[in-house]
Amino acid sequence: MKRREALEKLTLAFGALAFTPSAWARTEDGTPILLPDPKKKKSLDRPITAITLGAGNRGNVYGDYAVEYPGELDIVGVAEPIEIRRERYMEKHQIKKKHVFNTWEDVFKVEKFADAVIITTPDDLHYGPCMEALKMGYDVLLEKPISPSEQECRDILALATEKKRIVAVCHVLRYAPYFIKLRELIQTGMLGEVVSMQHFEPINHIHMSHSYVRGNWHNSAKGTPIILAKSCHDLDIVKWMLGKSCTHIQAFGSLSWFKESHAPTGSTNRCTDGCAVEKDCPYSALKIYHRDRTYLHHFDLPEDKSRHGEVIMDYLKNSDYGRCVYRMDNDQADHYICNMLFEEGVTASFNMEAFTSYHGRRTRIMGSMGDIVGDMTKFSWYDFRTRETTEWEHGSDSHGGGDWNLVSDWIQAVAHQDESLLTSTIGASIESHVMGFKAEESRKGKQVKVVEV
Repeated sequence: MKRREALEKLTLAFGALAFTPSAWARTEDGTPILLPDPKKKKSLDRPITAITLGAGNRGNVYGDYAVEYPGELDIVGVAEPIEIRRERYMEKHQIKKKHVFNTWEDVFKVEKFADAVIITTPDDLHYGPCMEALKMGYDVLLEKPISPSEQECRDILALATEKKRIVAVCHVLRYAPYFIKLRELIQTGMLGEVVSMQHFEPINHIHMSHSYVRGNWHNSAKGTPIILAKSCHDLDIVKWMLGKSCTHIQAFGSLSWFKESHAPTGSTNRCTDGCAVEKDCPYSALKIYHRDRTYLHHFDLPEDKSRHGEVIMDYLKNSDYGRCVYRMDNDQADHYICNMLFEEGVTASFNMEAFTSYHGRRTRIMGSMGDIVGDMTKFSWYDFRTRETTEWEHGSDSHGGGDWNLVSDWIQAVAHQDESLLTSTIGASIESHVMGFKAEESRKGKQVKVVEV
């Protein structure tokens, strides 16, 4: 295929495409959510009805789709143990009180009253509600990771297959326009034969301290290893773009910095306890949350902004978010390297790094007839044959615009009972989870592991 014909066929001119941000909906980091492509939508006879299990950050990101597009999605139930979250979600979606529950178990004690369930509970509470939803005939939108257990992942796949239900895994990067276009370039042969790929996820040092040292995902034994909790997106997107199966994986990494042996002299158990080095510490909870008012998306703040300072200080004095990063019971690796061998000898590497001043995934793809360098907002493609470089750039949010594109495709799949309208079904997504489990086994055992699905 000639270069010009291929460009026209792939419609790769990002500058000509419209990526419209929502006027009000935001991702966890506060950036406007990008609206889905309306051209992909088929007409619906009625909105899909759904119950949200877990009204935290992700439950609101996906649920907000119903506020923007009430003709496509109607949230008719919620289960959430934290009262302020439960009440706010009920009010936002005008949910009847009889369909408001404290726990996910309560939802399945009543007769089926919706088409689908959105599961955005903590990682270790995905398996139970998903299995019960499938048994009762619900379709499911399941936040990643599928489960902290490889066997539980396989159990969900088996039951979804048996019950002929749709389970979409929230691998939102598959729905980001940036990664979709990269995959098109690879799959149409514009790079020739892909030889290798390098993928890099810079977490950002503050994000690392917030989520994986102090936050909900700080302890792998109580939750999920960071390679799955944070980076199953990345293993999945590498596999999906290449369109090949991973056969072997090798991983290295450790918790190198966030431990008591690195606690500065004069530091205290909490940043609020008169720590002598608090003002110079990059991870000061007082600096991050109270003075800068950043990373507050896990704080349930009142509507009255005049009380925010008081409530934030209460969190810092009584929750993990105020604890010293060097005195937490965290065990997540703060740097992680995966080497992967795919079918036909294609190699790929993935680095996850905590100690960066920036975030946003970076990718390099090396093919026999060209290479690509990109950073989720733009990429450049150099063609060895013509010696020409073509560049594309587009707007983005924290997930590259994939959040609501995922929800849109899931609604279409459920409405038309056609899982081919999704790219991240449970059957398509489980391989990258197995890659993650094997990577963690490799990291701990210092062995190359065979990947078998």
